[in-house]
Amino acid sequence: MKRNITPTSVERVMREDDFIVSMTDLKGRITYGNRIFIEFSGYSESELIGAQHNIIRHPDMPRAVFKLLWDKIQNREECFAYVKNMAKDGGFYWVFTNVTPTFDPAGNITGYFSVRRKPKLSGVQTASAVYAAMLEAEKKAGPANAIAASTKILVDILNEKGLSYDELVLAI
Repeated sequence: MKRNITPTSVERVMREDDFIVSMTDLKGRITYGNRIFIEFSGYSESELIGAQHNIIRHPDMPRAVFKLLWDKIQNREECFAYVKNMAKDGGFYWVFTNVTPTFDPAGNITGYFSVRRKPKLSGVQTASAVYAAMLEAEKKAGPANAIAASTKILVDILNEKGLSYDELVLAI
């Protein structure tokens, strides 16, 4: 599905008790989305099911964040992240997400399960600043080197703070 959506400055803020839940197959195609996901994304269930999960990707999100996420979950690990999503109408909503692989009885990864909740304001402020720097590095480096340049920004921040990625995300 080709999207021509212009991002707007209209923010949708999750309520304290909201949980956005979605599941995807191995290729990232949505196989399930709960009513809160439908509400915040602005898409109907029929538009979401079968669509790539990046249907809600906001252009303010650095590519390196999603590479990190995919690397971790494909390595059978869970991943936490602050993510700025874009709704169908161009509005945005921040989430604190946890993504985990799902397994069949033989231990093979069968898909991915994501639960998103209202993020902490301090986390959004920190992630916004880090992501802006990462995105700028991606733009300067060009498509071929964008992820490496952006990842270096994140690694430098982690080294400066003496934290792992998970420690940083859970601390902000």
